[in-house]
Amino acid sequence: MRSANFTDQFLIAMPTLADPNFHHAVTYLCEHTDEGAMGIVINHPTDLTLEMVLDHMGISPKVPTDRIPVYNGGPVQPDRGFILHPADRLWTSTMQVSEHIAVTTSRDILEAMAEGSGPDAYLIALGYAGWGPGQLEQEIGDNAWLTCQADADILFRQPVEKRWQAAAGQLGVDLSLMSGQAGHA
Repeated sequence: MRSANFTDQFLIAMPTLADPNFHHAVTYLCEHTDEGAMGIVINHPTDLTLEMVLDHMGISPKVPTDRIPVYNGGPVQPDRGFILHPADRLWTSTMQVSEHIAVTTSRDILEAMAEGSGPDAYLIALGYAGWGPGQLEQEIGDNAWLTCQADADILFRQPVEKRWQAAAGQLGVDLSLMSGQAGHA
């Protein structure tokens, strides 16, 4: 039985986490149950833009979309799209994660974004991070991750290169001062 629920929290990769999928990653946890966990990495941009995704889907944007980045959300199903956005508006395939944040996987949100009538804030990712039963809890116990409450400002407005330090800063932690060896500062 789980002792904590990490839904709607940030997972902050410790500096020593060696997996390149999660190097200096901040992952927003969309779901955490006894069956496992699912999250989206929010600070690993790809070379893709929203314009490229819309073009691939045959959607013609009526507003500029060439500067909107698409993120590598994680190594699972890297061809599947996820859009994190405020939970004030729901779409065909929306899962409300918290009172304030939702994740949508349906085409209608992309069509609205192309029209300029999508959510006011959003993060587009391809793929997700997944953990089996007990796996995330074990990794947290092994000090691979720090956890803290998710913050919409970090998620949607913080420059991507500052998200890792900003998330850790919510805990009063300066990751640049951490060492990979016990007993060292």
